[in-house]
Amino acid sequence: MKKLVRFGVSLDHHLLDDFDRLIERKNYTNRSEALRDLIRDNLVGQEWDENKETVGTITIVYDHHVHDLTEKLTDIQHRFHRLVLSAMHVHLDHDHCVEVLVVRGRGADIKKVADTLIGTKGVKHGKLTMTTTGQGLS
Repeated sequence: MKKLVRFGVSLDHHLLDDFDRLIERKNYTNRSEALRDLIRDNLVGQEWDENKETVGTITIVYDHHVHDLTEKLTDIQHRFHRLVLSAMHVHLDHDHCVEVLVVRGRGADIKKVADTLIGTKGVKHGKLTMTTTGQGLS
């Protein structure tokens, strides 16, 4: 069993009020769980900064009627095939599609494929969501 350590934190009362509202909005059961989540999120960000093996998702929305766009996006994914674990394609309406790619690799490589896809002419919106393999996090 993991050893729990208690420690005290001093905060301005306004900041604590804001934190408590955040806890309520996000349905945390207590401050400790919210603090643990904030710490983990920061550590995950460091994994990306340190260019460690990590995972993420790339989400793009585009108009599939744009000339050659679908082919360009597919070619990019093939170029980075070692990073792309899975892809899901959804037809949003007559014109628009969303693709979500699950990617794994070094942070810099994942950022490169995300920037390439998101920056492709005809992509209306894109977002890289960074997460972690979970190794090393408590």
